[in-house]
Amino acid sequence: MFSRRRFLTAGSIAGTGLALMPAAKAMEINDSLPPPIAALPSMRSEAKPVAVEERASRQEKARQLMRDNNLSAILLTQGTSLVYFTGIEWWGGERLFAMVLPAKGDAFYVAPAFEEGRAREQIALAPEGKNPDVRVWQEDESPYARVAQELGDHGIAGSAIGFEETVKFVFSDNIRKAAASASFTSATPVTAGCRMIKSAHEIELMRLAAKVTLAAYEATYRSLKAGMTRKDVESMLETAHRQLGFEGGADVLVGEYSAFPHGTILPQEIREGTIVLIDGGCSVEGYASDITRTFVLGKATDKMKHVFDIVHRAQSTALATARPGAEAGSVDAAARKVITDAGYGPDYKYFTHRLGHGMGMDGHEWPYLVRGNTTKLQPQMTFSDEPGIYIRGEFGIRLEDDMHVLENGSELFTPQSPSLEDPFGRA
Repeated sequence: MFSRRRFLTAGSIAGTGLALMPAAKAMEINDSLPPPIAALPSMRSEAKPVAVEERASRQEKARQLMRDNNLSAILLTQGTSLVYFTGIEWWGGERLFAMVLPAKGDAFYVAPAFEEGRAREQIALAPEGKNPDVRVWQEDESPYARVAQELGDHGIAGSAIGFEETVKFVFSDNIRKAAASASFTSATPVTAGCRMIKSAHEIELMRLAAKVTLAAYEATYRSLKAGMTRKDVESMLETAHRQLGFEGGADVLVGEYSAFPHGTILPQEIREGTIVLIDGGCSVEGYASDITRTFVLGKATDKMKHVFDIVHRAQSTALATARPGAEAGSVDAAARKVITDAGYGPDYKYFTHRLGHGMGMDGHEWPYLVRGNTTKLQPQMTFSDEPGIYIRGEFGIRLEDDMHVLENGSELFTPQSPSLEDPFGRA
């Protein structure tokens, strides 16, 4: 099941779904799908991959940020930042594969010797791929000593080196010991400094991801029937995303369980007149969407409608507050005030989580729209805008769209949901 939790850790995997199936098999599957899902067109051709030239410009920006932060290099291992700067999607468990990007000169790599072929194959697609500097270590050798040797060979053995924040402790600790003359610190001012400001192409990919997910949600909504289980609906959401050409899906919460913001393991069944909350997204060329829609099959109660209206106003207020120069925490405060003033406070009593998180290649990344965060918003930052009210034992309502900071304000990539009974607007 491609749940929201799996989606948030899916990195840059972007599936092609039915596009890779034989035509006869795809037709057979399509014939068994609900008509709204079967009618979805593939949007795969709209996704333009990230070119090596764009990754090279990212590395150059990283070098400038290293100079600004008095770093001589940053060190990355497997994970999103490595993909961001190089396109390399590495897995390797306990064996060290590392990229070191100096403030001056090309990157170099340290890889297991028996993985050299696989490493060179992927490095060939990176900015320095034509003449890569790859140093290998055998199974009975220390990879950490090899990193220290390379730092010396590049003249930065006694310099300040930044570790990317997801480097495993076993790697960072042993590199510190092996390269004792260097000083090590966080690379986040560099990696976050690059990744949290999106290029026009990144915005284009995120906008497409949001469009895909909203289309998948609407097709699934128009296919729902009372009596379906949570798993039935989650399966339809996955299939709808694949029809559109991408891997994606969502968690589904029904009735009183919608008051658990990140779900429950208990089985649930869709019923007339009960709240249904769906929360998830997809990945388009490595860039995420994260959208929540809350609705009712049939008639909503007056209390449900009242709570929805409060949440809708809170989302709109956050959107109006998010602009260059505003502190990240002030956007949370503006939305939280709407909810508290409407009687659903104080603090985190009913609106139990932060307003939103930064978005990009990871479903959650810097910066965060949360109380106390004094980070100033800048154009081309992207966030989720997701206020909610959760009433334990009754229901929860959350509205979430992905938000892009502009030069003079901000915009949502997708239209706001109109109401509980008409969550996507009339077709």
